Amino acid sequence: MGNCHLSNHRSLFWILFLVWVMGFPTLVSAQSGKSSTQLKKDKQKIENEIANTQKLLKKNESNQKAAVQQAALLRKQIQDRERLITNLNSQIIQMEDEQEQNQQEIKSLEKRLAYMKADYAQLVYNAYRNRRFLDKVTFILAADDFSQMFRRMRYYALFSRNIREQSVQIQKTTEELTKKNEQIEVLRGEAQQVVDAKEVERRNLENDRKKKTQNAEKLKKESQKLQADLKKKQQQRKEIDAAIQRAVKAEIAKANAERSKKSAKSSSGKGSSGGTASSSASSSAKSSTAIALTPEEKTLNASFVSNKGKLPWPVAKGAKISDFGNYPHPDVPSVMIDNHGIDILVESGSSARAVFEGVVTAVMPIMGTKVVMIRHGEYITVYQNLASTNVKVGDKVSTKQTIGTVAKSASSNTYELHFEIWKNDHYVNPNEWLARR
Repeated sequence: MGNCHLSNHRSLFWILFLVWVMGFPTLVSAQSGKSSTQLKKDKQKIENEIANTQKLLKKNESNQKAAVQQAALLRKQIQDRERLITNLNSQIIQMEDEQEQNQQEIKSLEKRLAYMKADYAQLVYNAYRNRRFLDKVTFILAADDFSQMFRRMRYYALFSRNIREQSVQIQKTTEELTKKNEQIEVLRGEAQQVVDAKEVERRNLENDRKKKTQNAEKLKKESQKLQADLKKKQQQRKEIDAAIQRAVKAEIAKANAERSKKSAKSSSGKGSSGGTASSSASSSAKSSTAIALTPEEKTLNASFVSNKGKLPWPVAKGAKISDFGNYPHPDVPSVMIDNHGIDILVESGSSARAVFEGVVTAVMPIMGTKVVMIRHGEYITVYQNLASTNVKVGDKVSTKQTIGTVAKSASSNTYELHFEIWKNDHYVNPNEWLARR
């Protein structure tokens, strides 16, 4: 009887242990599964970027004026391929970790299965030794009194239940082992696919590096002409920047003057001293470098700020070919780049879109193309080099709303959008505001 109780407690212990262990891997798998899903999403994004850049490279392959743009596209292509290889390496490491985890779980299950089989064998042996009691009715009726009969009934019930539970647990553990082994085989197959994809990307990366070297040699031969072209383009950029800066300052002055006018109206009728104060406020507003915001504009401004790093790009597809800041040109170091925004190469017919809701404050022609400015509180986004526009001054626009069509660059016969973000009267780095692609 004592042995039976001991065996039953042991069986109960293994049942509880099995439930805990089976639950724990599920939690771990769920957490690692989320990470695996994110890696696959990142991989898809990078592959889309590579496909997009590849398309632009092919479209401009025969364009003799686009050597610098080709070089920029190849640099981006190489960077994206390196990111993809890093992503694939992460996936391989994760799969290896999952395989190792499954192997450890299999060892644990095998050990537990061995214990349960040993217990089951002991139960079977005990049943054999006590086979004279296996006739349930005889065993129970042979009791000396009612109390012994009850104990025998209870003993028989526990003994039978223990055998059934051991059998069920052995079956479940065997099935779990089979499942884990199948998972390992699936992981091995997926890992091999990722390894193969990595090898393909490695070869593509080498090809792109060779093309970049060839392109660099070509640019070196034409360095004098490129220097002249780039300097001319930089001079044009300065003129455009000056025009945009004037427009931004004019918008600040206009917004503040309107706000002051409203304030003056609300304080009218308070006498000459009130009029003097209003005049002083108006003069101060016109010379201010910060936009005085209405309550509604403050709300919009706060919403814009809260989306820093998450704003959509000003084009649906495209490749950044010139970055923000002051730096030597990557292919012609003798020429310094001073870029107040970023330049994005797109396909012909591509649309520019608003990166956030706001109000159109300017649609103006500059050097043969058009510029659209949209205000989002104290922030202004600038979209330059548009062939046509879909909006007019005063229009309220929504996020991702089409505002115009990107124009062709006269110097390179490529379609490029120049994009800037200003806070009051000074520009900020768009890379810190746009979502990572």
